[in-house]
Amino acid sequence: MNFKLLSHQEQEFELAKLNSPLVLFFYPKDNTPGCTIENQDFARLYGDFKQLGYELVGISRDNIKSHCNFVAKFNLPFLLLSDVNEEVCNLFNVIKDKNMYGKKVRGIERSTFLIDFNKNIIKEWRKVSATNHAQEVLEFIQNLKT
Repeated sequence: MNFKLLSHQEQEFELAKLNSPLVLFFYPKDNTPGCTIENQDFARLYGDFKQLGYELVGISRDNIKSHCNFVAKFNLPFLLLSDVNEEVCNLFNVIKDKNMYGKKVRGIERSTFLIDFNKNIIKEWRKVSATNHAQEVLEFIQNLKT
């Protein structure tokens, strides 16, 4: 598996070039309450993920400017990738029909994927709740190490 997307740093991120396992999380939208909680939780635990040898990357359909503002506002230490064309979202099948205020909309279903050194998905979480999700992922990785 491989993909390439631009990060908020306006540099190309390519999965195949990553030399560590990865926590890849998809979230619906920058600066929304649930997505802010989720990103702040991952940021708070970032050092723990790094200490275990994992990189952390977030993806949404927001553009680079939105990501830059979001990263600056909340001092996020990891890359946010912009998937405005939904290419990687479709690769991971995270675009779903949702019901928002009685209207059907297409959007990202909050999902996280644990990807090993060989770029294989070894665990996936779908339809996750933003609150405490980062801690759940961290605990799963810690249990892998024991």
